[in-house]
Amino acid sequence: MEAFAVRGVPTFLHSSSFLFRSPSSSSSSATRRSRVSFSSIPSLSRACLRRLHPFQQGTLPSRFISYGNRNLCMALQSDASSVVEAPLKGNELFLRTMISGMEKVYLSRNPTAKAILELVRKDDGEHICYDHFAFRTFGVDGHGIDSMAKIFLYFGYKPREELRFPAKKLRALWFAPPSTGYSENGTGVDGALPRIFISELLVDQLSYESQEVIRKYIKTSDSGYEHAALASTMGCLTWEKPLYSDYQLLSRESEYAAWTLVNGYALNHVTISTHRLKSHIRKIDSFNQFIHANGFKLNSEGGILKVSSDGLLLQSSTVADTTSFKFADGVTEYVACSYIEFAERLLLPEYENIPDEEAQEFHRRDGFEVGNADKIFESTSRDQVTRKAA
Repeated sequence: MEAFAVRGVPTFLHSSSFLFRSPSSSSSSATRRSRVSFSSIPSLSRACLRRLHPFQQGTLPSRFISYGNRNLCMALQSDASSVVEAPLKGNELFLRTMISGMEKVYLSRNPTAKAILELVRKDDGEHICYDHFAFRTFGVDGHGIDSMAKIFLYFGYKPREELRFPAKKLRALWFAPPSTGYSENGTGVDGALPRIFISELLVDQLSYESQEVIRKYIKTSDSGYEHAALASTMGCLTWEKPLYSDYQLLSRESEYAAWTLVNGYALNHVTISTHRLKSHIRKIDSFNQFIHANGFKLNSEGGILKVSSDGLLLQSSTVADTTSFKFADGVTEYVACSYIEFAERLLLPEYENIPDEEAQEFHRRDGFEVGNADKIFESTSRDQVTRKAA
């Protein structure tokens, strides 16, 4: 069955449970796939929480958790087709500090992403803007999309489209940044705020055995979903460290499930907006050649370049790095970590005559494409991670 997108109100938001609660080579043309080793990803503990400011310990303002199904569904109905951005709410420094923390954990575990960002800055200067940040979640007992979405909604992000991936048993929702998110000033996490793309595994569609494994760990998390953003900024799991046998069982049915079990709410990937660069690599074909020539392996699922049906959204990505993970039963194995994506958004037909240097983000194709995203998901798959470069 093919994946598809639904405009308007995502069906999952009608649920009453939605409470807002490498080895490197000396040759520059040789492909690199980096590994980073650390003993484990820690679980989020009470001691860990006590070291933080009270605002980060769950004592959030009442309006932080005041969003319910009705309010969010109404927002989707009124905003899904609108390109008008909402103003930023809350403290912008707090928001940027949070996403900076997420990026810091991501870069500490993914040497490929760190190396590529440094390479692009060396070639293009300080012009990197992030198109979007992506997260994966378990869609069960409050730990799905809503768990990570609530902090971004608090700061004025707006839900847009739901995307569905029946074959992978996934669905996703992306969120548009508030008005300051399209500022032309700054770079990286200090520049334009990224779109947010959050997916969730439809756990109740898995086999009984896989459901039992996931629910076992979710039970140890308890209400850990309330601290999803905090877990992401600290590099912590909200559930107990898993057994290797449970990881293997999930891997056989859903590589997405196995990835989420060991990585939790960590950033799955960040995306460089290539059209915001200033040098020759601002065109994604040139960018891909640049990355490949410097020894990095790109996701080949469906071809290196993923093109939307309207031809206006062009995407590519590296394959995931791997990291040494020590499981609860003492087994240490390499598991997929994260990757970095690249996106070029072309001008919409009604703006095609605008000089490129005058084009703003709202002149370009917005949103996501299910066909592209379905292939980008494969960046963490065993086939892509272990594939030898052509």
